[in-house]
Amino acid sequence: MTYVITSACLDVKDQSCVAVCPVDCIYVESEDRMCHINPEECINCAVCVEACPVAAIYEEHDLSPENAPFLKVNAEWFTDKAGARAAIDRLKASEG
Repeated sequence: MTYVITSACLDVKDQSCVAVCPVDCIYVESEDRMCHINPEECINCAVCVEACPVAAIYEEHDLSPENAPFLKVNAEWFTDKAGARAAIDRLKASEG
């Protein structure tokens, strides 16, 4: 099980979660629209959940149907950043 950053983080990138993560498993680059949790590095401590000012972080089994695609997108970012960024753009466009 891992934690997943979801749609509430889109275009916010507050990074409070990055600052408190004890294992530095949350990443973001300047061209990203949101932060990403590395599922291989996350120790499931939940410190990031409390730090997130927009309530964007959930355990994977607690994802709503609307946020379920972010589980795949989050993991994909660590193997195919361009693909993950494109998927995020599509998810954002489908919201509106």
